[in-house]
Amino acid sequence: MKITRVNGSLPGPKSKALLERWHQFEADVVGYQAPIVWESAHGCVVNDVDGNQFIDWTSGVLVTNVGHCHPHLVKAVQEASGQLLNNYECANVQRILAAEKLVKVLPKHLNRCFFLSTGSETTEAAMRLMRRKTGCFEILTFEGGFHGRTFGAASMGGMAGPKRGYGPGVPGIIRAAFPNPYRDTLGFCQDGPSFRRYFDYLDTVIQSNSVGSLAGVLVEPYQGAAGFIFPPEGWLTRLVEWAHARGMLITLDEVQASYGRTGKMWAQEHEQLDVDIMTIGKAIGCGVPVSAVAARDSVFACLKKGELSSTLGGNPVASAAVIAILEIYERERLVENSARIGRFMMERLQSMASKCPYLGCVRGMGLVMGLEFVADKKTKKPAPELIRPVIDGCANRGLIVGSVGVYGNVIRVAPPLVITQEQADESLQIMESVLKDLSL
Repeated sequence: MKITRVNGSLPGPKSKALLERWHQFEADVVGYQAPIVWESAHGCVVNDVDGNQFIDWTSGVLVTNVGHCHPHLVKAVQEASGQLLNNYECANVQRILAAEKLVKVLPKHLNRCFFLSTGSETTEAAMRLMRRKTGCFEILTFEGGFHGRTFGAASMGGMAGPKRGYGPGVPGIIRAAFPNPYRDTLGFCQDGPSFRRYFDYLDTVIQSNSVGSLAGVLVEPYQGAAGFIFPPEGWLTRLVEWAHARGMLITLDEVQASYGRTGKMWAQEHEQLDVDIMTIGKAIGCGVPVSAVAARDSVFACLKKGELSSTLGGNPVASAAVIAILEIYERERLVENSARIGRFMMERLQSMASKCPYLGCVRGMGLVMGLEFVADKKTKKPAPELIRPVIDGCANRGLIVGSVGVYGNVIRVAPPLVITQEQADESLQIMESVLKDLSL
């Protein structure tokens, strides 16, 4: 039975009127999205105000891993909101239970957590922890990295957009290239597992830029906003070794990579990374604003009482969501589903790439994949002009997709982890149809 349903061209009349009304009041500064107004969503299926029905490949920017409006999550949030909405830093039962439950599923060496509200907040907290713990101030980050839009987080990012037009950023940031197997012009990905060429280069970057106050490294297990770029296997392991050999702490930004997105509960589990700090967001709340920073207790020990706080961090409603979501993971084996359906989708998408002259690269793991579009597969010239036709073509057939990438030429594939084989198959048929039209 067909899941998707689109009645006529988009936007439908109700969506069109609401979209025109929206930006009479709220600033029109968001990126381009499929021209629809969402009304409701459950699991992987989204309904708009015009009665159209779509399969979602965005998870609300990798947020709704347990699916939209999971009944267990909705019930927990409703019950919590009727008991206690906020108590700032005073203890509440939900926060205590949420912390205990989260720490039990964290990698063993990360035995403390602290709740905040957004991914950007966790980046700011990680920066403070690395600097305070070491007594140094320089932090190594990477070109193409994205860690949030607050000032410190944007300063540590490696993309121009969040920083453009705001003047100098936070001092002490050293930036290096991130290895990209698809665009490996300098051969950084070709000599694993030592990656000597890359780490010789990295030593040169440090020698040229550091004043001898190295505090830490901030890195994503894969670069999300840059275009779902996955480093070569073993590179992250070498990076951790390299950092620790120099007395630096290493923070792994798992704000979008955690909670089963890559086919493991934590992306660091693919290489058993011995990181000092991990930032967590998005799927930890599945739409409820909550995030967390996790670290060794020896790292948190550098802070005195009152030196880390958040107005809404750990509030009872958010904490209830954290608990309910982890219960869903335990019951529904979502991590295993991510790995299984991810393999199925990857195989189909790679087959499509072999037939489409413009789909230059399909990469990913679990249920996070990037489709990079190019004008020519030999030159690999980015083709951002193809992205809007793909987004619109998919939407008109019943599939919601979004775009990312340094060049704006990557379609992200990141459905909720509850996606079924049937839903995956229908959505892949839609993408294949769009790619065929693109090739005509």
